[in-house]
Amino acid sequence: MNGSDVLVVGGGPAGSAAAFWLARDGHAVTLVERKSFPRDKTCGDGLTPRAIYQLDEMGFDFSAPGFHRVTGLRSYAGDRLMLEMSWPDHSRFPDWGGVIRRRDLDQQVADLARGQGVSILEDTEARPLVDSGALKGVELRSNGLVQTVSPGVVIVADGALNRFGRHLGVTRRKDYPLGLAARGYYRSPRSSDAFLESQLDIRDSAGATMPGYGWVFPLGDGTVNVGVGLLSTFKRWKQANTTRMMADWVNAAPGYWELSEETRLTDPVGGALQMSFSRSPLAGPNWLVIGDAAAAINPWNGEGIAYAYETGRIAAELAGQAVATGDSEALARYPGHLDREYGLYYRTARIFVKLIGRPAVMRSLAHTGLRNRPLMEWTLKVMANLLEEDERGIGEEVFRVLQGLARAVPVA
Repeated sequence: MNGSDVLVVGGGPAGSAAAFWLARDGHAVTLVERKSFPRDKTCGDGLTPRAIYQLDEMGFDFSAPGFHRVTGLRSYAGDRLMLEMSWPDHSRFPDWGGVIRRRDLDQQVADLARGQGVSILEDTEARPLVDSGALKGVELRSNGLVQTVSPGVVIVADGALNRFGRHLGVTRRKDYPLGLAARGYYRSPRSSDAFLESQLDIRDSAGATMPGYGWVFPLGDGTVNVGVGLLSTFKRWKQANTTRMMADWVNAAPGYWELSEETRLTDPVGGALQMSFSRSPLAGPNWLVIGDAAAAINPWNGEGIAYAYETGRIAAELAGQAVATGDSEALARYPGHLDREYGLYYRTARIFVKLIGRPAVMRSLAHTGLRNRPLMEWTLKVMANLLEEDERGIGEEVFRVLQGLARAVPVA
């Protein structure tokens, strides 16, 4: 391992992508994963065109078992308002997405990295050796054995808990939005549906509006991923019980999914969604932080997989430059690169999620938007980050329209 140029901590989307691109460019890479593949992850399992693009670039086999192709998004507000929207045409990204369980997705992408020559150590925990705030080395612990290594660069991709990064001083800004989500798997006769589905106005058993949204994502194998999510911008979000929200959403979901206790395959599991690059610092003299560990999730729609792949690829390029030239300044350019790529988009999203933190605003936007197809199609492009370069102004225009609608409704 000491012969490796780069150590990647974590074998999820971000870590495997970073390892893949580094190895493809000729660097010696070791990836360590705390568990063994395949392993389950709490996730919605949905892939937008941005994620499909990155997977295609790595040579992912979309015909492999477990991958289900979807053509767009079906959105609801209440029982009567529904709109189906295809993924937009784009000069770079495909016009389709997919659904695949994370246990299968992460296994297959790790195998792609291994095929490029990445050494993958499973059931291995990485612990940083920090002296006076500097990363001096890494302990690798597996089966009671401890090995100390000193790679040229460490890429931290250990997910939302970010155990490794916390020892490097990485912290989260508490004033940035946070998401909570829960999901479970159900049998369903509509598992081969071609659309992701989201309910923008979910209600509890008494008919009262619940903060957040619900989803059903078809897996094509007789099962669906069912979940709920909410944002910390909602009042009393800390009192929300996602398990109870899940139960109410399952009872209220369209009947054609046939969701019930009898069709439930797993108990609901959940977790926090760190978003909007709320963590910092994301770069040090010999390390970078990527993916969920960097809180890279898109606040507009809760999507994390595409941004894990993208930040992994960006980090791989800069880490490769650092080890090839011995110039650690390449790593220092990482935060600026992220800001140029995502800064304005994520800053606008933070304003938006504060806006929809008012239930009346959320209801108004959902019910008004679903009556206006052009507005919703624009909104889908903005929220999925699928604007063309010459359409950047559209995102701001959509936001101004939504903001205007929000001012027209009462705060309560």
